[in-house]
Amino acid sequence: MRTLMWFRADLRTLDNVALHEACLAAGGASGGGVVAVFTICPDQWLHEHDWADIKAEFILRNLRELGERLTKLRIPLKILETPRFDGVPKALLKLAKDCACDAVFFNDEYEINERLRDEAVIEAFEDAGLKTRRFTDQVVFEPGSVRTKEGKAYSVYSPFRRRWESIWHEEGMPPVRPEPQKQAETGIEPDAIPETIRGFNMDKAREDLWPAGEKHAMHRLKQFISARLDAYKDERDFPAINGTSTLSPYLTVGALSPRQCFAAAYEANGEKLDKGSRGAVHWMQELVWREFYKHVLIAFPRVCKGRSFRPEYDTMPWREDDEQFRAWCEGRTGYPIVDAGMRQLAQTGWMHNRLRMIVAMFLSKHLFLDWRLGERHFMRRLIDGDLAQNNGGWQWSASTGTDAAPYFRIYNPTTQGLRFDEDGSYICQFVPELAGLKGKAIHEPSEAGGLFEALDYPKPIVENKAGRERAIEMFKTRGKAL
Repeated sequence: MRTLMWFRADLRTLDNVALHEACLAAGGASGGGVVAVFTICPDQWLHEHDWADIKAEFILRNLRELGERLTKLRIPLKILETPRFDGVPKALLKLAKDCACDAVFFNDEYEINERLRDEAVIEAFEDAGLKTRRFTDQVVFEPGSVRTKEGKAYSVYSPFRRRWESIWHEEGMPPVRPEPQKQAETGIEPDAIPETIRGFNMDKAREDLWPAGEKHAMHRLKQFISARLDAYKDERDFPAINGTSTLSPYLTVGALSPRQCFAAAYEANGEKLDKGSRGAVHWMQELVWREFYKHVLIAFPRVCKGRSFRPEYDTMPWREDDEQFRAWCEGRTGYPIVDAGMRQLAQTGWMHNRLRMIVAMFLSKHLFLDWRLGERHFMRRLIDGDLAQNNGGWQWSASTGTDAAPYFRIYNPTTQGLRFDEDGSYICQFVPELAGLKGKAIHEPSEAGGLFEALDYPKPIVENKAGRERAIEMFKTRGKAL
């Protein structure tokens, strides 16, 4: 038997469930061989999914690393390009026939467009008399398997986490699969990885921040586990400190698996999931948050369609103000901690998680602009842009989502800056025009009198108290209307 391994958001050879099974089905070195394929869909990614240039470029670099590892396993990597997902079934089927493959293997994706694409692939292969095999890989436990006693999907994180942990204790830690052995020669040549993707700017200026490949991803994971895991709970909210894992880009493209992350933390924590090191326990709980949002995509597919998780907020009368939205995007709101976060995003393609919450709440509450504007802007800039995580985070901040912050919980951006960046180290890194200020003036430069007049920095575009009160009143009014 010869198998076709379809890579998507799983660009690795270690602990890749579908690849592992495809190699087993092919019979190893004495079997029929394995052919790998990756499909590039530029129009879909650009216009439907709002993928960032930096994410597309990161995918190409990870594909090059993957191709080299696959070559050592005698698995040629082919590249197919179709403008949109609707061209994928025909292209994959033709490749399977041309390469004499009997079946296609792939790991499940949970966004609605991806699911429809996969169903179309399955139908095309079955109509042609070929097999399809799909596997759970992006999450530890398959979406739909973590349910309440009544058999319903969870809409709140904490009970989901408790049930998730109980399944872990019942079933044991899921296996981390080794890299497959060398496969039989196929006589098929791999394709060259393209240097560009149509419609995307392949700027490699930030390559040093995000080296590609599963080897680097594992190195970064090991560094985090050995040096920062125990202090994670205490340091994770301070953006000037290297206190987070910075693994999200690698999880997003699949250069690293969630099982590898859990296994590393679990082992470091003395094989305990919910006891032991505060940092280890908290980081594993954050990984479960990631799982939770993937499960939400399956249970509540409306969140894939630009709708609020809570339907009553679908018609919220958000304000329209292009000038204020541009000021937020460009990091010139007059609130230093907000502007630092937005400039970090523009410069690095990534933003510290505490800042993601601060800037999202500022847009949706203080400015009372539609959270979907911010969600799209993030996706168009983030190297780790992932629908489940991005949508979940934005709807949490806007109080429209699952387990969301209450509408009256509104971060004071000045207080947040003082609390999590007291000396302004992070702010001054990305808002250097404030570097000459000291103490509280860094966080409230417009109150610095004559010093402020000499700065090339804007006044606040909204007054904190007024913005907060407006948001609360709008949510209250919405509630009364219902």
